Amino acid sequence: MLRSLPDTGIQVVSTATDGGDIELSLQRVSLTEPRDHEVTIRVGAAPINPSDLGPMLGPGDVLRMRVAGNGENTVVSLPVPESAQSALSPRLGKAVGTGHEGSGIVVATGRDPDAKALMGKIVAATGAGMYAEFRNVRAADCLVLPDGTDPVQCASCFVNPLTVLGMIETAHREGHTAIVNTAAASQLGQMFNRVCLMDGISLINVIRRPEQEALLRDMGATHICDTSSPDFEASLADAVVETGATIGFDATGGGPLAGQLLKAMESAARRSISEVRKYGPNVYKQVYLYGGLDPSPTIFRKADFGSSWAIGEWRLTPYLQNIGTDVADELRGRVAAEITTTFKTAYAREIPLAGLLDPDAIRAFSRRSTSAKYLVRPDLQG
Repeated sequence: MLRSLPDTGIQVVSTATDGGDIELSLQRVSLTEPRDHEVTIRVGAAPINPSDLGPMLGPGDVLRMRVAGNGENTVVSLPVPESAQSALSPRLGKAVGTGHEGSGIVVATGRDPDAKALMGKIVAATGAGMYAEFRNVRAADCLVLPDGTDPVQCASCFVNPLTVLGMIETAHREGHTAIVNTAAASQLGQMFNRVCLMDGISLINVIRRPEQEALLRDMGATHICDTSSPDFEASLADAVVETGATIGFDATGGGPLAGQLLKAMESAARRSISEVRKYGPNVYKQVYLYGGLDPSPTIFRKADFGSSWAIGEWRLTPYLQNIGTDVADELRGRVAAEITTTFKTAYAREIPLAGLLDPDAIRAFSRRSTSAKYLVRPDLQG
């Protein structure tokens, strides 16, 4: 099945060492035939998402990284603070493949009909280890794109698009009609805004810097609140009154923002009632944490929210496992149909596999900046 392919391929791996480091390196591995339900993808492109940084860099200190060797023998070492080393014990000495999603062409398949049907197709796929020249994945984890689609266009088919659609579906299923989303100028936030505009959903976009407002205004966003503004909480409450938002999705994870969202929803609800109630308005308010842009503890004061509220965590993988095949297929189908429009992704830079070991690149993509999304291209020469 693989006779026309090389005997080996290169992948980028992350290893926790006994010496207290996270090591990034290139590993040459033997290519194996796909199992019956699998396909082999020649990877054309794979994005670096915030969710990739944990498995790849862990708690390693980017500011103190060391580089040894060159070419295929390059090793980047990131010291891990002593307080965080115990959490790495399950993966000590294990070379872990990096990259959660990517795209490419199917060059070999297993025997199952569903796998064989993908031969020669351009697909996007999800699964650990996509920063590689070749990757075996389950056929069920592939999304077939129209013939002629550039792998660069469909590299980000899973994490951001399905997160956006999944959070909106969650809001609808739980009875909410308007939404608050934070880190709204990010690639995911821009997708969120585009989907809500297309689907007629009221969305409050929370940004972190004033210069991000113009970007979203140009995209048609109506409600934008800046956390750096001294009147942020007041403007957020006004936007909640206007939209009726009762659910928020917070990408920061830490700090006071989740509490501020709930407080604004409670403040808006209190404006709508005239009588005094012992436990406040009977309006249910929900905030989901779905990212970790702020690694500090989540801070909130429950007295600000009345008696009907919740803070929880939203994660894509458990969500997809629980919604059922029909809903999942519907969401995936929409992504495939709109990957060059609604769900398009812009990249600041394209790098080869070896570029993942470049200290300057590591410092750039580890900052998780809105304007610094990187794309890994295994076909580029390092």
